[in-house]
Amino acid sequence: MTQPTETIGRMKRSPDHEDEILDIRGHRDPDRNRLTPVVQLPPETALTVVDALSGLVRAAHREEGERTTPAGELKRAQVFEEGDVFMLEPPFPGFFADRYLMDFYDTAARDLCSRMHLHTGLRFVRMMTGPDTTIRVSSLSPITICPPTGRFAPLSCFADDLPGTPYGVRRERHNVIVPPNAWVDMQIPRGVSHQFNAVGPNAVIDSVHPEESIETLREGMSGYRMMAQTIFLAKDRGPAATCADTGAPETTPPR
Repeated sequence: MTQPTETIGRMKRSPDHEDEILDIRGHRDPDRNRLTPVVQLPPETALTVVDALSGLVRAAHREEGERTTPAGELKRAQVFEEGDVFMLEPPFPGFFADRYLMDFYDTAARDLCSRMHLHTGLRFVRMMTGPDTTIRVSSLSPITICPPTGRFAPLSCFADDLPGTPYGVRRERHNVIVPPNAWVDMQIPRGVSHQFNAVGPNAVIDSVHPEESIETLREGMSGYRMMAQTIFLAKDRGPAATCADTGAPETTPPR
C-alpha cells in the first residue's frame, strides 16, 4: 500500500510554526466534514460521562503544574484554543496515531471564540455534551449530516457570514449545533476547515488523529508537537457573540 508521505504534499509554509495563518480569501475546502448523531442520554448519565472524562484532563493539568514535563519529552497536558487537552495515548514507532481528550472552555464565560482552522492530516472527533451545554460546529463548507445511529432529535443547522474576514471579503459559514446530553461523531478530512465552540460548562471531545506522526514527517517538522499540525484561517479570536448563536432548528437531509 502506498504511504501517505509519498502521495500527499506539504501544506505548511513554516513546518514548526504553531500559529501559522492561511489567507481566508484563497482557501477552498477539498472535501466536506461528515457528522453522525450517535446517541442522546438522560441528563444525569450524560453529566457522569462528561465529568469523568473532563476530570482526567483536569487531573493531568494539575499534575503538569506540580511536575513540569522535562524539556525534550512529549508534554501530554497541553492547551488548545477550544480547551485544555490530555493525550491519552501517544504514537509510537509503527503506530502513527494518537488519541486525546479535550475539556472544552465555556465560550460564553471566557467571551472568546476559537478560530476556524484546518489540519495537515485527517481527524476523527467524538463530541459529548452534558446538561445546559451545546457545541457549535462550523465549517466553510456544508457539513454532511449522516443518518443517526439511534433516536436523535433534529439538529439545528444554519449558515451565516464568517466574522473577522478582510474588508470586502464575504465567506459563508455552515453551522451544526450539538444539543445537550448528546454524543456526535465527526469525520474531518485532511485540509477541511472546522471550528468548535462550546456554550456551557459540560462538554468534552474524544479525538483520534490516525496519521499524527506521519504528518510530522510529511510536513518536515523538526519534532512532534500537536499544535504544529494546525493551520488557522484567522489572525485573532472573536468575542463570544460571533459563535454563541444556535440559530433556528431545522432538519438537515442525511447523505
